[in-house]
Amino acid sequence: MRADRLVSLVLLLRQRGQLTADTLARELDVSTRTVLRDIEALSAAGVPVYAERGRHGGFALLPGFRTELTGLNHDEALALLTAGSGRGERVFGLNSALASAMRKVVDALPESYRVSASDAAQRFLFDPESDLLARRPVVDEVPDTTMIVVRRAVLAGHKLRIHYAATGQTPQWRTVDPIGLVTVRDRGYLLATRSGEDRTYRLSRVLAAEELPERTQRADRVDLERIWRERSAQFLAGRDHITVQLLVNPARREDLLDTAVAVRAEEPDADGRLRLEVTFQDSRHAEWAVWQLSTDAEVLSPQSLRTSLGNRAAAMATRYRDSS
Repeated sequence: MRADRLVSLVLLLRQRGQLTADTLARELDVSTRTVLRDIEALSAAGVPVYAERGRHGGFALLPGFRTELTGLNHDEALALLTAGSGRGERVFGLNSALASAMRKVVDALPESYRVSASDAAQRFLFDPESDLLARRPVVDEVPDTTMIVVRRAVLAGHKLRIHYAATGQTPQWRTVDPIGLVTVRDRGYLLATRSGEDRTYRLSRVLAAEELPERTQRADRVDLERIWRERSAQFLAGRDHITVQLLVNPARREDLLDTAVAVRAEEPDADGRLRLEVTFQDSRHAEWAVWQLSTDAEVLSPQSLRTSLGNRAAAMATRYRDSS
């Protein structure tokens, strides 16, 4: 919306001082011509924006043009700025909205808080894009057009028609009653009901969405944390899931947990290894995950998994022994 863009333009000039039209265009994701029209509109509305000519010119605001919000203390401002460094907004398609909101928060702070809180926030890094082993997380990609429709239906309480690609199935259209949105480890989920039955949909598998005019059938108030906890428990009790007890080298713990569905128990063992009880999607998943750890993991149960891993290791040894 143009009104939001005009506010963002003013805030950019307040916080950064003089900026060129090209820089403003990049920040606002519009053309330079649009920026020039917005500058004219602001001037006509009485905002004291002026142009500096020349090689190092640009647009700026007259000094002192600012409003302050004194209700935030330093730690509250720091908390907001730090929270703004997270990545949950990517999953729900709120990147530009978050950037705009954070500009408004910074601009509204008293001068003494603005400088110190912004400097302090630079000392905190929340959920970076790679860990110490240079592993990058897999972030679900959801088209903004689809995400906007889904988000709008959830907030408006309207039924939602989604073209959904379930694993191993042909994509189909489904009409659901949306309850809420959840993000877990950079993966987004739509909690909904369908014909009265609980359903959980991975947002990255929603190929298209349509908001319907009919009101959704749901309670006025919702406890998403409780619902997610209950659905997680149902998922962990899935028919094909397998629970494995094993000993793991502590240095490979995170490698194992990155592939597991859940960890049910964990304690140190007498020989320095960790004794874990872990759930995998099925026996094939369990065999693959443990095989990646080589001799850093030893399965204690079930016996069927020990047998399959032993047969696999024997076949591997035979192949390489014959080649020598």
